[in-house]
Amino acid sequence: MFDVTHIIQSGGIWLIGLFIFSEVGLFLGFFLPGDTLLIAGGIYAMEGKLNIFSVIIVAIIAAILGDSTSYLIGRKIGRRLFTKKDSVLFDAKHVKRAEDFYQKYGSKAVLIAHFIPVIRTFNPLVGGVGEMPYPKFLIFDAIGDTAWAIIVTLIGYYIGSRIPNVDHYILAVVGLVVVVSLAPTIYHFVIKRYLKSRKAKKELKL
Repeated sequence: MFDVTHIIQSGGIWLIGLFIFSEVGLFLGFFLPGDTLLIAGGIYAMEGKLNIFSVIIVAIIAAILGDSTSYLIGRKIGRRLFTKKDSVLFDAKHVKRAEDFYQKYGSKAVLIAHFIPVIRTFNPLVGGVGEMPYPKFLIFDAIGDTAWAIIVTLIGYYIGSRIPNVDHYILAVVGLVVVVSLAPTIYHFVIKRYLKSRKAKKELKL
């Protein structure tokens, strides 16, 4: 829905930060994928159009602020959202998936979730609903946000260094990265559940 090239050329790192904050803080993860912006930011940094350290620092700060906002919303009114009728910006099924993920991995979920689209958007909310102590949440979250911002931006930087004139194919590149990053989520929440359901049906027939 969004042209990452236009976003970066129009607002630079500050618009990248705003979009990253909105991905989690305003639950707009489906419309504002932070991974694509960081990949593109890394590519443009390789070409000298952006400063890579500035991209990473702004991304870290924006992600922490967005996660903290989502956590506080979960802490204050989160349970009401779980029973809220689905809307364009809020789907209770995705929150339930994030809750299952959180219950499975505990505090480590705050670290891991940054690398999984959809889960990344709703996991801080679940942390707030579950009343995870904020100092503990903030520590794990800051580590995860820092690792995510550095790794994803450097991937973009590396891609930019290996593919000549990659800016001409930037939409295709970030699209491929999104597909790859979504693979674990699709496997865990779609394929794995389908196989489990199919196995259960076979056992009932027996």
